This record gives sequence, structure tokens and C-alpha cells, in this order.
Amino acid sequence: MALAQIGVTGLAVMGRNLARNFARNGFTVAVHNRSPQKMQSLLEDHGHEGDFIGSESLEDFVASLEQPRKIIIMVQAGEATDAVIDSLVPLVDKGDIIVDAGNAHYPDTRRREAALSDKGLHFVGSGVSGGEEGALLGPSIMPGGSAQSYTSLGPILEKISATVDGDPCCTHVGPDGAGHFVKMVHNGIEYADMQLIGEAYAMLRSGLELAPAEIAKIFAEWNQGDLESFLIEITAEVLAHHDTGTGKPLVDVIVDEAGQKGTGRWTVQNALDLGVPVTGIAEATFARAISSQRAQREAGRHVLSGAAGDFHIGNREGFIEDVRVALYASKVVAYAQGFDQIQAASEQYGWNIDRGAMARIWRGGCIIRARFLNRITEAYERNPELPSLLVDPYFTEAVASGVSGWRRIVAQAALAGVPAPAFSSSLSYYDSLRADRLPAALIQGQRDFFGAHTYRRIDRDGTFHTLWSGDRSEVEV
Repeated sequence: MALAQIGVTGLAVMGRNLARNFARNGFTVAVHNRSPQKMQSLLEDHGHEGDFIGSESLEDFVASLEQPRKIIIMVQAGEATDAVIDSLVPLVDKGDIIVDAGNAHYPDTRRREAALSDKGLHFVGSGVSGGEEGALLGPSIMPGGSAQSYTSLGPILEKISATVDGDPCCTHVGPDGAGHFVKMVHNGIEYADMQLIGEAYAMLRSGLELAPAEIAKIFAEWNQGDLESFLIEITAEVLAHHDTGTGKPLVDVIVDEAGQKGTGRWTVQNALDLGVPVTGIAEATFARAISSQRAQREAGRHVLSGAAGDFHIGNREGFIEDVRVALYASKVVAYAQGFDQIQAASEQYGWNIDRGAMARIWRGGCIIRARFLNRITEAYERNPELPSLLVDPYFTEAVASGVSGWRRIVAQAALAGVPAPAFSSSLSYYDSLRADRLPAALIQGQRDFFGAHTYRRIDRDGTFHTLWSGDRSEVEV
């Protein structure tokens, strides 16, 4: 019997579609699921799409794979993934490759990679972005793990990934948890991107009193320019859609409570550990959290006075353009912060991640795919050591050309009482980078006063402390 070149265990929607993608691209695919019915339904519904080998037992599944075996696990992150790995380890041989393609937390991936490496096995934590459609038609794939494992696994993953300008949206990210780390940050940027789009919608609706269908046309027009992206595209479609039951815009009958599965929180928590300010991502994550505080919001809206004024818009088209440039500039900040976090983690863990390559593989297949990722790729090609995306000449000019409109939108949002936390925090971050002096000098003075935490001076080297409880003379420490 012919052996399979790749195996997938866990055949919920994502696993099922990945298996179909492999088969459609000419690979013989071994498939397995804990409940055999899902495996059987895959073969019955899609067996004509390529060559599948179905197995009801894990033992038969492993035996149906050519060596070195390449096994993709597509089950729920956490204990379920550990359980599948524990079941596979006695059945595989040294040199085999086990891939977790779920949304695992990268410390778990690092732990698993170290444990399996001690047994002579390759463990690959791989981010996969694009949702169920991407899994079937071509996702963006972010595999970590050993360079050796990528030698045999990489060509298969590259074949099923999305392509842009002939380049596969898949590359070896780096050792151990690098792949899942990059996917985590990708999701954090996705949170920021979606929140910023939501704030742009809120400004257009509140400021111009437009119907969702009218705003949909604006987003569709924006999607023809620098803002072209998957998220802008689907925003236009969502806003144009009407509920069949009520006839109202669908967006008006959806409860204004945004869910989350944890990757945004992980991104913010890790950024705090690394000391990297990801303010746009953090505000987007907190915005989802406050949207879920139903009791607090219900109590607050009855008693909290906003003392907010009305919008005063003299030029309709000028206001729309201000919202557009505020959205673009804030998106640049979110991506810049995300890439800063990737760089910090790469240095922390010795991953040597190529930020330009990450921008390149995000151009297609993934949820945050966008035209301006080409510009980000080019920026890191010009300067792989770029200290911030915002100081690349292209982005410096692009943001500067719209900064006046950005300020007007943030100011109008505040005056009208429209919450715009991601717009506001992104502008504050931008201003912090360009400021000659920050109030951190005062904070450091306060810290020295109550805790003798010392400070440095601008006029000479050394570390100093003022004797606040004594004669207030300064001593060098």
C-alpha cells in the first residue's frame, strides 16, 4: 500500500480543510479523528478531491505515513494537544516531525519542543492564519521548530500556502516557539486593526449620521487605495448587509459585545514582560473587555454625564478624509508596535526572526493581509535593523501627510464623547516618539524621593540620588 506524505489528526473544520488542501495539491494525506465518524464523512464528502488514507486508530494512522513521518495536530489548544502528543510519542520514531498547527501559547510550544527534542523527535509549533477558507484555499503559515524539520516539511507547507507575486506565504520563522509567537502577535495586530476600523465606523456614523449602507460605500472606496485589505473589504460587506428577519442593517441587530479567545491578552501580557509598548493592541483588547461589561455599561449610561458637544463638520468630504488618514496612521502604529514586539522576543530568545519575511508571508492568506504589507516588506529590505517602522522614510512621510487630520479626529471624538481609545493611544504613542522631553524625568524624580531609586543626569555620566530626607544634597551612587 502506498504511504501518505503528510498526516492530519483532528478533523474539525480547520483540520478537515487543511487535509483537503494537501490532497488538492497532489499529496497523499493520512487522516484520523478521535471519533471515526468525522474521518468517514471527510472521505465520503471529499474523497474525490485527492488521495486520502483514513484510519480509525492512531496506530494505523501512524503506520500509514512515510518516514520521516510528518503529523499535523489540529485539536483544541492546551490539555487536548498534550494528550494527542503523549499518545503519538510511543508510536513514532526518531527523526519524525509532530506539528501543532493550532493557536497554542508559545511557552507551551517551547516546553513541548524541548521535551520531544530530548526523545529525538522534531516538534514544530506552526501558526496558521486565514480561517476555514484560508485553510482550504491557501493560508499564511508560520512554522517554527528546527531548521532540519523545515527541510522536509517546508516544501509541503509552502505548496499549500497562499502565494503573492509567486512567493509562498510560508517561511521558517525560527526555533522552538518562534512560529506560535509570531502568530500570537499577528492576532494582536488583528485586534488593533479591527478596533481601529470600528472606531472609524463610529466616527462616520456619529459625525455624519450616515446609515450603515452608506458607510459601506465609503469603506469599499477606501479598499481601492492604500487601505486595501481583507478586513476593510469584509467591513464593507458586513455594513451593507441587512437582516432578513427585521429588514434592519445587520450591524444594528448584533449585540455590541466583542468576544475574544485569548491571543490578544497573551500579546499584551508578553509585551509587558518584554517592556514593549503595544498601546494600540492593548487598547483594542481592553475595548473588547469593556464591551462585555454589560452591567457596568448599563449602570453607567444612566448616570454618567459626558458634557459632550455636537460634531461641527463644515466639509463632509474633508471629515471623511480625516477619518481615513487617522485610520491609516493608527494602523501603521499598530503594525510598528507588533514588529517591535517580534524583534524584542527574537533578541530575548535568540530566534533571529526576519521581520521583513514576516511581513512578506502576511501579504496573502491571513486575516491581516493588506496592500501596505508590501511597503513594510520593502522597509525591512532597505534596513533590516530598522528601529521603528515609523522612521522608515515611506512611513514617516505617509503618516506626516495625514497627522493634522488624525489630530482633528481624535479631538472631535473627545469633544463629542465618542470613545476612540485606539485612535487616541496611537496618536499619543506617535507624539511620544517625536517628543523632545517626556514627563518621565519627573516620574524618576518621584521614584528617587520615595524609594531612593536614583536617576541619571543629562549633563554628566553616573547614577545619582538626592538626600530628600536630609539636606537635599546630591550624591553619586
